[in-house]
Amino acid sequence: MKKTICIVTGTRADYGLLRPIIKRIIASNSFEVKIVATGMHLSEDFGLTYQEIEADGILLDAKIDVLQNDDSTKAMSKAIGFGVIGFAEYFDKNRPDMLVVLGDRFEIFAAAVATATACIPIAHIHGGETTEGAVDEFFRHSISKMSYLHFTSTEQYRQRVINMGEAPDRVFNVGAVGVENILSMPLMAKDDLARSIDFDLNRPYALVTFHPVTLEKNAATKQFEDLLSALDEIKGLNYIFTKANADANGREINKKIDVYCEKNENAIAFTSMGVLRYLSAIKYCEMVIGNSSSGIIEAPSFQKPTINVGDRQKGRTCAKSVIACEPNKHSIINSINKARSRQFLLEIANQKNPYSDGKTSEKIVAVIKDFLDNDKINLKKRFYDVRGGH
Repeated sequence: MKKTICIVTGTRADYGLLRPIIKRIIASNSFEVKIVATGMHLSEDFGLTYQEIEADGILLDAKIDVLQNDDSTKAMSKAIGFGVIGFAEYFDKNRPDMLVVLGDRFEIFAAAVATATACIPIAHIHGGETTEGAVDEFFRHSISKMSYLHFTSTEQYRQRVINMGEAPDRVFNVGAVGVENILSMPLMAKDDLARSIDFDLNRPYALVTFHPVTLEKNAATKQFEDLLSALDEIKGLNYIFTKANADANGREINKKIDVYCEKNENAIAFTSMGVLRYLSAIKYCEMVIGNSSSGIIEAPSFQKPTINVGDRQKGRTCAKSVIACEPNKHSIINSINKARSRQFLLEIANQKNPYSDGKTSEKIVAVIKDFLDNDKINLKKRFYDVRGGH
């Protein structure tokens, strides 16, 4: 019998990254594949994006609803609890040979807790990274310690996972799937994108995404207000907003985006653009502004400047095109002006993205196949001490 791989996705962002891996695993015809949607995918407030998965012709094996109707820290904790319960019940009835998860969100943490407790091996993608301004930081490292296979996006991140006691022969530097998407996906022509989103792209525009900085209590609203105030000062630039995640204060930011777009004809907002339209929008934009990981990982492949606002992504490896910016109006304006300068654009024109060679999904699937086909998995992991081996 074919062995079973379960893949859990909770957001529009992680699905866009998991998509080529899912497609490659299905195409290999070596495994039975079960896809489970949770988190923001099942929320009307965040666009019911599970429908994007189904539109790709991918069948969902289950939908596990965990989100609450508010974005407080209490709601996040309750969502984790409901997630652990929901995934525990799912894995009691469906026992895959491996779970594949990506990233660092709380609903993925909940899935990992239930999976690890059920003694099902986990393959974790994008471990070893640091995001010092967000609770994602400790969720990510916790998922890594519950996981058996690790797929990191740089060698530095691979070494961090090893430093956490994970044996080197289970930790693989495979690059970032987001960069593979850019290199392999036929992106939209500019006119087609403009028609698709019903927005004039003949004028220069910035792509703006701002998520709550969850380790800075009550800071997200003020920082986002400063960002909007800075955007008002910039001349000759349109804005495409992609809305915030379901983190604490995420809905508050999204309300402010809606109000801003209602008042400003040069701005438009999307709950989810989908991976094709989003990457196409980066291709033609003047810059990326905010604190999304896409500005760190994907945007450099287009030689586009990124204004990385605040500490949410602090600690990640960055290309030269990423401008670190304090979360206040004055710093944001100065950073945008720098990103538009001829000198800066010349400096980044030939930069190399540090995150990939474009073969990430191929490498991931090959490793998973090797470990499952050859029964290499032993969940009794030894702690690997970097100072003296095992």
